[in-house]
Amino acid sequence: MTDVTEIIAATKELMPDVLARHAQLIGIPSIAFPGFPEKPVHEMAQAVIDMLRDAGATTARLQEIPGGYPAVVAEIEGPEGSPTVLLYAHYDVQPAAESQGWTSDPWTATTKDDGRIYGRGAADDKSGLAMHYATIAQLAKNPPCHIQVLVEGEEETISHLEGFVESNPDRFRFDVAVIADVGPQAVNRPALTTAMRGDVSCTLTVSTLSAPVHSGLFGGAAPDAMTAMIRILDGLHDDNGDTVIPGVESHDWSGAHMDEAIYRQGSAILDGVDYLGTGSLSDRVWARPSVTVIGMDVPSTAEGGNVLIPSVKARLSLRIAPGTDPEAQLDALMSHLRAQAPWNCRVEVARVKAGSNFQADTDAPAIHAAEEALREVYGAEVEQIGSGGSIPLVASLLRCSPSASVVLWGAQDTEHARIHASDESVDPAELERMIAAQVLLLRRLGAEA
Repeated sequence: MTDVTEIIAATKELMPDVLARHAQLIGIPSIAFPGFPEKPVHEMAQAVIDMLRDAGATTARLQEIPGGYPAVVAEIEGPEGSPTVLLYAHYDVQPAAESQGWTSDPWTATTKDDGRIYGRGAADDKSGLAMHYATIAQLAKNPPCHIQVLVEGEEETISHLEGFVESNPDRFRFDVAVIADVGPQAVNRPALTTAMRGDVSCTLTVSTLSAPVHSGLFGGAAPDAMTAMIRILDGLHDDNGDTVIPGVESHDWSGAHMDEAIYRQGSAILDGVDYLGTGSLSDRVWARPSVTVIGMDVPSTAEGGNVLIPSVKARLSLRIAPGTDPEAQLDALMSHLRAQAPWNCRVEVARVKAGSNFQADTDAPAIHAAEEALREVYGAEVEQIGSGGSIPLVASLLRCSPSASVVLWGAQDTEHARIHASDESVDPAELERMIAAQVLLLRRLGAEA
């Protein structure tokens, strides 16, 4: 039996190095979105290679991905007959616009009075990179199992890695995937994510006029596209705020309950504003669909003139319930939108993507091993929670290794991490605990082979 006390002590000794490397990564603005500089993204990829090689993964190298930014891959050979464990994280980050209201430089790792480390990517997902670095640093000299490393460069934008993985299935054979890109509800509250919603999206264009015309001379009979768009979008929710689209499925959540105080803190809902929907918070965020308008092409208030707007375009994101067919759910959304045409306006709907959802086999031995590792490190019972977010690559990986287990965990707590938002942060003590749990898990997986 592996001595958890030994692993916890070794992890604590390593943490100054881990946090220094984590800070270096935060300082690289690796935004892979179109229109942002490419140089920092490539710089970040090389920084990941250097970090993995320093940890002992000497095979770390770039993997070119057709049409997109490169991934970073590595392999460490373990004992003959031992399982293969895939470690996944991503090195790209969300933009950090000044308009978000950051209180410190997003590209400088800043430790504040609460002890948390702030910066873009501090949690999502440079904490995952730090976990893998520290895990390899402790195991590379005497690996308990075969270790594969896969670090993506486009997880936050439209990924090209999914197609590459599915086109090269022989390169992605593994027994257990450890995905370090989620986290618990709150720090020091251990959790495994056992289900994720999928994310399907499309664009909706509504047109009513061939050109903008004077709103006084023609308004009142000639419809403007914005008003038609509003009427269509209003029909996607009922009076309770539940997403109601024919053919889009809805489930209930059977795992741990979402803590309302944590949800309110993490979601930044204004005082007095009601929640959307019905059912428990866990149902609404982890198991039911949620449609959102995430972008719209319209004149700004500064540009708005006294004209009827002839055409408006919106992008819709639909988070779909775990266990549903992404293509079928996207088809249902698009069919519903095409059927809406107030005042016989012209409606065009175009597919953007269909990102898969995920449901873990919670009876799998690797899931039990992960729960036990968390329990021993934290000294507390482990929650099985969901994620309203998505990691579509998981489905692609499972198509290559359909009998594999997937462990989803990390240091991105719901309560304070604020991923994708201003003042993103990670708790270094939580990161330390998760590193110890991950080292313990890999040792146990190797010992049980």
